[in-house]
Amino acid sequence: MATVNLSDYKPLNITNADEFSIGIVFSEWNDFVTYNLRDAALEILQKEGVKSKNITLFPVPGAFELNYASMQLCKERKYDAVISIGCVIRGETPHFDYVCSAVAQGIKDCNVLTDTPTIFCVLTDDTKEQSIARSGGDLGNKGVEAAVTALRMIDLKRIFPVKKEISVSDIHKINITIEYTEGL
Repeated sequence: MATVNLSDYKPLNITNADEFSIGIVFSEWNDFVTYNLRDAALEILQKEGVKSKNITLFPVPGAFELNYASMQLCKERKYDAVISIGCVIRGETPHFDYVCSAVAQGIKDCNVLTDTPTIFCVLTDDTKEQSIARSGGDLGNKGVEAAVTALRMIDLKRIFPVKKEISVSDIHKINITIEYTEGL
């Protein structure tokens, strides 16, 4: 996400935000954190003009499941952006490392393999206190940052040309046209 603290929200004034469609996938594990992140993201999206009816919430059991749900939303091509919200707190085993790595890779894959910006809003903290501080406590709320990032990425996406997917039948037509043209 951002390299500056965007938790100190300043209006973005993005035009046509009321037309945006955003999916928010959030983990129910560590809900004392993830619900705060989700609610902060919702608040900012609505302040910027995204209509409530255009924001869809998708709860999943844990952080690991964010990958599946986020990729499915991206594949639907129905959402202008997807925000993936989770919280993994380090325990006594290497489970933390595996989950964090897998989730980061999965969300990266959504960004690389689809045209839908997918925002990584997964806290990976050593302690419960650190997570609380980053979800509305002393260090702001990363849900705010995720919403701002999603809006900025949708705005950025507008400048890229729309790619038309080519079907197998289109490729056949292209080959025939090229062969016919070369025959003249």
